[in-house]
Amino acid sequence: MSALLKLAKAIDWLNAQVGKYVIWLIFAATIISAVNAIVRKVFDMSSNAYLEAQWYLFAWSFLMAAGYTLLHREHVRIDVLNSRLSKRTQVWIDIFGLTFFLTPLCLVVLYFSAPMAVQMYQSGETSGNSGGLIRWPVWAALPFGFLLLMLQGWSELIKRIAFLRGQGPDPMGRLTDKSAEEELIEALRVQALSEIPETSLPAGNPTQR
Repeated sequence: MSALLKLAKAIDWLNAQVGKYVIWLIFAATIISAVNAIVRKVFDMSSNAYLEAQWYLFAWSFLMAAGYTLLHREHVRIDVLNSRLSKRTQVWIDIFGLTFFLTPLCLVVLYFSAPMAVQMYQSGETSGNSGGLIRWPVWAALPFGFLLLMLQGWSELIKRIAFLRGQGPDPMGRLTDKSAEEELIEALRVQALSEIPETSLPAGNPTQR
C-alpha cells in the first residue's frame, strides 16, 4: 500500500503543478480578447483567428485543470443524501463512482479522442472559418485533459482505500479549512498590512501586523 500511496502523491503533485500554471491560459485568452476588441474598434478589422485562439485557450485551461479540480474536491457534488451517511459509506460511494463511472468514461474519451488528435495533426486540417486556425491543438486537449483526470481519479481511489484500511487520512475533507474566497481575503489583508508603515500600527498587539 505504501508504494500506491507514493504513486498517489506523485499524481497529486503533477496535477498541482498543472493547475498552478494553467491559470495563465485564462490570462492569455483575456489579453487576446482585449487586443481583438481594440483592433476591431480602432482599425475596423478583425479575424476569426482571435476568436478561435480564445476558444482553444479556454478548452485547454478547462480540460487540463479537471484533475486539479478533482484533487481539491471542487467538482459539483449533490450531497443532499450523501452528507447524511456515515464517513465509511461516503468513501465506499466514492470508490464505486471512481471505479465504475469516472475511469470508464475517461477511457472511452481517450479511446476516441487520441486517434482523432493524431489524425488532425497528420492531415493539418484547419477550421472552416475564414482565417481560422489548425484544429489539432484543440483536439489534443481532450486526451491530455482526460488522462490527467483519470490519473487523479486513481489517486483519489488509492487514498480512499488506504483510509478504509486505516493507513491514510480522511480523504473527504477539503485540502484547506478555508474556502477560496476566504483565502483571497486573507491574502489581501496580509498584503494591505504589509504596506502599512510599522510605526502606524498599534503597539503591543503583534496580531494586527
